[in-house]
Amino acid sequence: MPSPLKIAPTFASAYRTGPIPRRFFLGVVNAAVQFATQMLAITIVFNQTESLGGWSREDLIVLVGVHAIVSGILGMIFSPSISSFLESIRLGTFDFLLTKPVDAQLLASVQSVAPQSTVDGGGSGHYWLWSGTAGAGFGLVVLMFILLLLAGLCMVYSFMLVLASMAFWFVKLDNIMNIFNVMFGNAGTWPITIFPAWLRGMLTFIIPIAFAVTIPAQALTGALTVGNVALTFALAAVFLTASRFFWRFAIRQYTGASA
Repeated sequence: MPSPLKIAPTFASAYRTGPIPRRFFLGVVNAAVQFATQMLAITIVFNQTESLGGWSREDLIVLVGVHAIVSGILGMIFSPSISSFLESIRLGTFDFLLTKPVDAQLLASVQSVAPQSTVDGGGSGHYWLWSGTAGAGFGLVVLMFILLLLAGLCMVYSFMLVLASMAFWFVKLDNIMNIFNVMFGNAGTWPITIFPAWLRGMLTFIIPIAFAVTIPAQALTGALTVGNVALTFALAAVFLTASRFFWRFAIRQYTGASA
């Protein structure tokens, strides 16, 4: 089943590399294309069934909105920063970052910002959430959604950091990061419950797409359980701690450009 988040490649290339005003404009175009393809995909699916893995049409719209927000945040900060980090390892300029009087992991994680990604994450994500919930007020539900969203982002960031840290051994990891981006873009737009058990386990406990998208969406659809809440926060702490230890271990393998 194709993902509803396919973006025209000609737009995507210019979107990433053009001047910022042009990228904002193309971001609006991308958002419009995404809106059309997402609506088409959801319409096709629910013309054939009333439920997809236990998710209704409105629930799926909320999930797509959460995915858009997560993708926007990743595309605005973490993805460009990780790309810059990988480039600095390849070119040997990571030495300059190490000389800064700030934690190297923090600098590597937020060194680049792509503000045009807010068009997709903020604009389209807000629209999809509003459409799926009819603009209703939620109170504590919204707070829980935000907390779960932050926990999910921490897990995805930790996973990306571990992948990026392998550059201290293998130098060129662009293909691995691209594979992750494609997997997140495709699998993240569908409920985790529709996948077979083995893939569901991998997308939950190894590549934490379920915690980044599905579980925060459940907070808004009323399907959230106390067990999932506790597991999300516990695993976020585990992912962050493990990625920190792995970063500190990996950075000791870096010998510098002059070595």
